[in-house]
This record gives sequence, C-alpha cells and structure tokens, in this order.
Amino acid sequence: MADRITSGFSPYTPARDVVAGHDLTGKVAIVTGAATGIGVETARALAEAGAEVVIAVRKPDLAEAAVAEVNKTAKGAKASWSMLDLSSFKSIRAFAERWGDKPLNILINNAGVMASPLTYTEDGLEMQVGTNHFGHFLLSVLLAPNLIAGAKQSGKSSRLVSLSSIGHRRAGFNFDDPHYKTRAYDKWESYGHAKTANALFAVGFNKRFRDQGVFANAVMPGGIMTPLQRHLPIEEQIALGWIDEHGKVRDGFKTTEEGASTSVWAAVGDELEGIGGLYLEDLAQAEPWTKEKPWAGVLPHALDPEAADRLWALSVEATGAGA
Repeated sequence: MADRITSGFSPYTPARDVVAGHDLTGKVAIVTGAATGIGVETARALAEAGAEVVIAVRKPDLAEAAVAEVNKTAKGAKASWSMLDLSSFKSIRAFAERWGDKPLNILINNAGVMASPLTYTEDGLEMQVGTNHFGHFLLSVLLAPNLIAGAKQSGKSSRLVSLSSIGHRRAGFNFDDPHYKTRAYDKWESYGHAKTANALFAVGFNKRFRDQGVFANAVMPGGIMTPLQRHLPIEEQIALGWIDEHGKVRDGFKTTEEGASTSVWAAVGDELEGIGGLYLEDLAQAEPWTKEKPWAGVLPHALDPEAADRLWALSVEATGAGA
C-alpha cells in the first residue's frame, strides 16, 4: 500500500493532540452514544477545538453528566445533548425533526451494542445490527441534507464517521437471515456482521454523497475498556485474554482518550479532505488483515462495493429512508 494514507501520529496519541491546531469554530458536530467511553472523549476533543457538539444519547442522567464534563474545557460554543434511542425508528425520526434544517459538519456514529443476548428492537430488528447499523443508517440518511448544507456553508467537506471494529473479521454481512429469525443466535457472529455493516455503510454513504461534499469513512478505535463490555462477564473477559485474573487489562489496550483519536482524525484530519470509503485504524488507513496480525487490519468483505450496494438496498427497505 504505497499510497496508504497516514496521519503522522502514533497509534496511542490522545484525541486532544490529534485535534490540536484545528480551529472548529462555527462547525457543528453530533456524536452518538457520547455519554460514556470514547464518545465522551471524542466530544471533548471536538469541543476543545471550538466545535458546537451535540451528544445524542438515550439516558438523560448520563447525558447531563457528560455535557457538564465536556463543557469544563469547551472553547466557544457549549456542548449540549438531545434524546436519541437508536433502537427506535420513532426516536430517530423525532431527533431529525428536532434538528430541522440546521447545517451539520460532522456526524460521528459512535454508539454501539456488543455481544448482547438475543433481543429485538421495537421495530423487530435484532438488537446488535438493529442499533449499530440500521439505527445509524436511518439517522445518517435523515441528516444527509444537513451535512450537505454544512459543506456548502463552510466550503469544506462534511464528514461522517462510522465506528466499526476488528470484530468485523468474525462475520461478513448475512443477507439471508440478518435478524436471526431462522438460524441459531451467536452473539459474536452477530456483533461481527453488525460491524461489517458499519464499514460497508461508510462505503455506500460515501458513494452516494461524495459529489455533494460529504465523505464517509469507517473507524476501528482499538481495544478499550468501556461500558461496551457491559454484557460480558468478567470470566469471559479473562478467557478472551482482555484482562488477567486480577483484573489487569492486557497490554495493547488503549485509554478512552487514545481510543477516541482515530474518530477525531477521521472528522478533522487534513489528510482525509475529499477522501472517503476507507477503513481507518491507529490513525491511519488500515492495511489488509493477515493471520499473523489477527487483531488489526481490514478484510475485503468489509469494503466490498457490491455488498455495500446490497446492504444499502436492504437498509432502505428496512427503514423506509434513503431511496
């Protein structure tokens, strides 16, 4: 990959160092799921650079605490929050209606569910793919006109950031039974196909909106201990090798601020101006996955343009938006 795009930062660079030197005054950003984990640090870094940041979450108490934390160091516009439940099409549409025609420069689809028991959204979708992909699909398509308006207003591209994961290696997208209606449920397979969907969505969204000044990339943030692990017992985390028997996190995991850095780079990096459809990790364009480095890289099925088009058509049918 001689033409591989890199940021010049090391993989463990804190998010605030990535955004340093960028003036985001007048820019507007939405970060989903930013009440905890790397979402808070993503919102904080953007706010410290002057952006108006809206935290889109479903728990008011956590949202209020996150906004207060971010606003301690925000420059210029203050952060705020708005109700968004990505497992509810009704909630997503209400969020977009409240947003109205306000221009938007950055949309970071950060929220996620991992390895949850088999449950369904109120719209009948399996919870992991329903929240991680279909919810974000509907939100992003509804806000696409706002992102286009943001690009026209600023004279620079608007950015959509879709958080994927190395978990995509576990499964390609299952078009035959995406919601486990006829096959046995496997929580890790489900997570893998949802994270593949997040990467394919960036490919599909970028194809459809790049000519209107909006570019989308997928991001693998790295291994980070956050509330994303809420469904995993300690014993399973030990078995996976994430922590030892004393609760110590294994080497290689990032802090939440380091975990937010690739999302922030995808949102502001000059190297990515006018570029989309990529899978980014460790503050660089990912290299192809290999057996020798199983915890890094991207597999072809996550960037397949034909699969991205097929997923887009399925998502339009499921959500009623984006035709």
